[in-house]
Amino acid sequence: MTRIPINRAYESSQDLKDKLEMSTAEIGLAVRTTNCLEERGVFTVDDLLNCTRDDLLSISNFGEKTLEEVYKALENVGFYRPGHARVGV
Repeated sequence: MTRIPINRAYESSQDLKDKLEMSTAEIGLAVRTTNCLEERGVFTVDDLLNCTRDDLLSISNFGEKTLEEVYKALENVGFYRPGHARVGV
């Protein structure tokens, strides 16, 4: 059987919804990074995922090191960059 049972599909979609609604502070970013993002109106993981690399780098005091911190925090909650190999998979 190739179909996912409804309850598992629901649980999976609810898990994704919960992750998208997490605040940037909840995913383990430094306070300074969270403050930079919030000043730009980025409050949740969903907001963060809708930002491009250039959007993030255009934030004042937000450089490559901070960008890498954001990518690592997103990976820790299950979001991976396209073309970026998952470690340990």
